[in-house]
Amino acid sequence: MAEKRHVWRLAKRPVGDIQDSDLKYHEEPVPALQDGQFLVQVGYLSLDPTNRIWMSDMEQYMPPVGLGDPMRGGIVGRVVESRKPGVEAGTLVAGLGEWASHMVSDGTGLSPFPEVPGISIAQAFGTFGGVGPTAYFGLLDIGQPKPGETLVVSAAAGGVGQIVGQIGKIRGCKVIGIAGGPDKCRFITEELGFDHAIDYKSEDVGQALDRLAPEGVDINFEQVGGPIMSAVVSRMKLFGRIPLCGLISSYNATTPQEEPGRWTLILMRRLMIRGFIVTDFADRFPESFQALGGWMLEGKLKTRQDVRPGLDKALDYVKLLYSGGNFGKLLVEVSKI
Repeated sequence: MAEKRHVWRLAKRPVGDIQDSDLKYHEEPVPALQDGQFLVQVGYLSLDPTNRIWMSDMEQYMPPVGLGDPMRGGIVGRVVESRKPGVEAGTLVAGLGEWASHMVSDGTGLSPFPEVPGISIAQAFGTFGGVGPTAYFGLLDIGQPKPGETLVVSAAAGGVGQIVGQIGKIRGCKVIGIAGGPDKCRFITEELGFDHAIDYKSEDVGQALDRLAPEGVDINFEQVGGPIMSAVVSRMKLFGRIPLCGLISSYNATTPQEEPGRWTLILMRRLMIRGFIVTDFADRFPESFQALGGWMLEGKLKTRQDVRPGLDKALDYVKLLYSGGNFGKLLVEVSKI
């Protein structure tokens, strides 16, 4: 059993952009196992836009991380010692954990994670460990895509967006992705099969939408907010649907960034907007795993992971999410499992 572990703890709540002093990296003894607990060696840590929300004390969908507590994050790891009946050493588990090399758990928030032949742990975790179900349920349950409809996906080269666009193509939609930079735009069109890409860093999004979707937009899978969202929403068709997954452009803002509601437009075009968190669909996760895994094995779904080495650099890596510096689902390789 490991005697020491490394862990990031929240030192203070960020104001604006995340600063180096907001989290602290500690070496500390691994807590002794009690009956009903097991020790996990973390293999990969998922870094996600919601990390910034968890660091704050704003209204959110679960309690914020407490000051001095380990930073919360999605993890996949292997059980190395167990005093919990039914959990054996060697079992691969995933779920909500800590920014840590090792963690002691009673199983809350963790579930066995399948090892799929032909799919690496990083690829499986980067697809099934949150982003895949988010894309699957957000698009299919809320977006309700139909053949021939136009789907716009913001943050299209990220973990969620890349999957949303491909499911849209599987369902017969015309898919337009919004991403930052020529490499990401080439990736979503040439590698993932999106019909069009808009480079928000070099193009006017509204003008590009007028050119690529003159008939308007049926579904806006929204992750960014701000001016990009405004450009898409103003071009929605009657009875358009907006799965609202995130508003990453405002997470580091120190003053309110939300523009007044477009209530007249929403009314006159009869738009349906639903905010959602992936855990809303937790009881149906196996459905998404089966569908996503099937599409991957059939070659209909590709995913890209941006794997960065070293838990000690996690604080630097998480900042990439808010500058567009990652390319694909951002994971930290903590250890070889």
